[in-house]
This record gives sequence, C-alpha cells and structure tokens, in this order.
Amino acid sequence: MGRLSGEPDLIQKMTIADAAFAKGDLVNLESGQIDLAATGDSALVGVVLESISGGTTGTDQVEVTYAPDAVFAVYDANARAVGATLDISGATGAMTVTTSSNADVIVIADSTADEWTLVTFNANHFLV
Repeated sequence: MGRLSGEPDLIQKMTIADAAFAKGDLVNLESGQIDLAATGDSALVGVVLESISGGTTGTDQVEVTYAPDAVFAVYDANARAVGATLDISGATGAMTVTTSSNADVIVIADSTADEWTLVTFNANHFLV
C-alpha cells in the first residue's frame, strides 16, 4: 500500500522460521528469522510479498516489505475510526485485525465495514 512518508517501499529477502506463509501475511522477527506475527509481538517487521509452502526453515527466504511507517490494507468486517488501535488476529492466509488489547496497529483512515481497513504499525511493536 505504500508508506506514510511517501518514500518508496523497502523490500528485503528474509530467512523463514515457519515452513509456510501466504502473500500478505504480517511477520515478526525471532532469532534472526521471520515467523507469523501474533498479537503482542514486539518485533513486527512487515508483510510477506510471496507465498511459500513446505519451505525449509532456517534456509529458505521470502521477500518482505518493511518500514516503521508502512501502510497495510487489512480485511476487517467492522467500521473503524482513524487513530483506533487494533490487534493482529488470524492464521497464515487469513490475517485480519480485532478489538485492541495489545494495540499492535493503528488505523490511519476512517473506514466502513465494506472497506479495507488501512493500518500502520504501532511504534511499540515495530522492530526498531
């Protein structure tokens, strides 16, 4: 979706810690490898740009878009208001957002239940 700053997307190949990812999955960095993001993770990196199934953990790599100001469009069947905090939810290929307890992401634009929810990482959860 781009970045809040308007700068170009940053893309890097990263080594996988999970054998499967779907394009669009949010990921977290654990011990130098990416795994599927979960609410409360404190080293969120970005979004996987390609799907992989049956990958060799610790060896195979996938492209990830990353930046602290990256903007992501997330399926969410609820209306959201700009500034709301939400949690990451879901499994690979079915990631979404839900009611906030850990404030993983922040809504950057109002949306209806029929629209994609635009979010960026909460600074407390992005890999610094």
